[in-house]
Amino acid sequence: MPEPFAVTAFIAVVASQLIGRKISRYQEKNTSGKKEITMSISKWLDQKESQGIDVSHIELPEHMSNDETPAETIYFKEIRPCSILCTGNHPFATIERFGHWFYCRGRDKEKGPHTTKPQWWLFTKDVDLAFKTAKEHIEKG
Repeated sequence: MPEPFAVTAFIAVVASQLIGRKISRYQEKNTSGKKEITMSISKWLDQKESQGIDVSHIELPEHMSNDETPAETIYFKEIRPCSILCTGNHPFATIERFGHWFYCRGRDKEKGPHTTKPQWWLFTKDVDLAFKTAKEHIEKG
């Protein structure tokens, strides 16, 4: 029979994972005793777009990009001919979904297995454009 503490810890982990998967429209953050409400990435992008801002290459506020996990990763490809232990930057392309927005990002290929090129990104509501962009970036070079 398992220890009561182990069962309780397991239930707590499973519950936190289930709750973490359900991303609400607004998430509450508690910082220094004050209640602060932050928007989801999808809602924030909608708000910026309604203000007439081109959000296709907008930079997310740092707290937003680190706080919310994507609803799903729908594409990922990395070119890594060297060992899994290699710490170099490798070319990659990925598409993650945040609500009805797709965040397409990656690094372009250079000669050799590593890249020094900066990361590129695109926010779009068009999944076909996201796939086209990701595949073009990972295949060029």
